[in-house]
Amino acid sequence: MSDAESNPAEQRAAEQVSPATTRGRRRGKAPRTHVVGKVLLSTLIVLGMVTGLSVVFIYRHLNDNLTVLDVSSQLENRPEKQDQASDVPQEPLNILVMGSDSREGEGNNIDGLTGDGARSDTTILMHLSADRKQAYGVSIPRDSLVTRPDCKTEDGETIPGGENEQWNTAFALGGPACTIQQFEQLTGVFVDHFVVVDFSGFRDMVDAIDGVEVCIPEDIEDPEHGINIPAGTREVRGKEALNYVRARYTLGDGSDIGRIARQQAFIAAMANKVVSGGTLARFDRLVGFLNAATKSLIVDPGLENVFKIGKAGLGFKNIGLDNIKFVTVPFEYDTREGFEGRVVWLPEADDVWQKVVDDEPLSRRLSSGAINAGELPGSGSPSGGASPSDGASPSEPDEDVAAAREAAGLCA
Repeated sequence: MSDAESNPAEQRAAEQVSPATTRGRRRGKAPRTHVVGKVLLSTLIVLGMVTGLSVVFIYRHLNDNLTVLDVSSQLENRPEKQDQASDVPQEPLNILVMGSDSREGEGNNIDGLTGDGARSDTTILMHLSADRKQAYGVSIPRDSLVTRPDCKTEDGETIPGGENEQWNTAFALGGPACTIQQFEQLTGVFVDHFVVVDFSGFRDMVDAIDGVEVCIPEDIEDPEHGINIPAGTREVRGKEALNYVRARYTLGDGSDIGRIARQQAFIAAMANKVVSGGTLARFDRLVGFLNAATKSLIVDPGLENVFKIGKAGLGFKNIGLDNIKFVTVPFEYDTREGFEGRVVWLPEADDVWQKVVDDEPLSRRLSSGAINAGELPGSGSPSGGASPSDGASPSEPDEDVAAAREAAGLCA
């Protein structure tokens, strides 16, 4: 079953999406309406550092690249943020990364699949603590079955909700606004900002830093989707990088959950290279990365220029990659007839979202099998750019991490 055929109801909904649903405001260009979120962490870290560059031309150029989308009027019954302690000068930040597997737009139809509209294949909630000492990302499987709430179109019309709806149907029906409404109503977590980015932009960002290192334990051969990547440890770029983060059926256990883990590992490796490699020291790479990122981003008004994005990004700067973890919301596979292959959240998911609301670090139990942004995929120790936060010597991954990597098709 191909991605485009994963949910017939979702595909029909995608075909009905009005361009106005996800229309943003692009300075200097027509709006880009279809996006896929993969690399928030790398972008925020680098944009946080670019604010120190007193280059007016580049600053204005990057601002002109951005697309701004205000969905505040489409959101209802929003959860309240917890009151912060008086001795903490900042608030925690929750940034929702969304995306789609749309094939529309130059450079996005990478596998020859067809179908109108945008079908979201990535949702990650990035939580940055108020004390700016730790951060974690929580991935939500696109195949999660949920009770989707009503949401509004840009014109104020109601899009009815439904029972046993696949998570990514919300994006297909109403774009970022409906996904945010769904996320907030189901988790009780207030979304401070959102970011989305498309396929071609992701490819350009990877190319701007001369590729990202991955470790592939077995050949990836998926002729149906035009994917053929040999095993080994090396840097991937361009279409090969896109194919790697999208590969599913012939790698690991073949599940969408495994693909999520590979995407998390790729983001970790990309962030690692951006902050510990030659990107910041190479002006051409830095500008190329930022140019590709900002051309691809759709952001909320709170991140409407690179200064504001950079301010948010500075919160990640001093955390240290070893203190940034990626997990997947606790789930199990649905065993009901007609829902095979879909997943449902476990009761432990409520514990994850409560940790976010309370601005607390994830417990060892909830972070079991987490991917560490300071550790390159396939390596048992942090890379040169990261140092263990507790000063201890790096150790080999535990059994949970090794098992998760094997299921995801990552080197253990």
